Amino acid sequence: MKKRQVVVKRDVANTSSSVIRNIRYGECQKNHAANIGGYAVDGCREFMASTGEGAGGALTCAACGCHRNFHRREVQTEVVCEYSPPNSAR
Repeated sequence: MKKRQVVVKRDVANTSSSVIRNIRYGECQKNHAANIGGYAVDGCREFMASTGEGAGGALTCAACGCHRNFHRREVQTEVVCEYSPPNSAR
């Protein structure tokens, strides 16, 4: 078996990268029957803000009336790397 050696050289000056995070709130997970010892969810499938950003109702779901924290948080992370090779003189 042959051994291979991989050398990675990083040149920070010519590389720029950014991280893009998209946050989406999925189905409601609030247990409405917790006070009687049971388990029942309302079936809300996705968080929809009842008012626009910056307003008082932006954290309340228009479909079920629950706070945004009761909805499952889904974070999608995308790393974008741009590389420009150094100019080679010929």
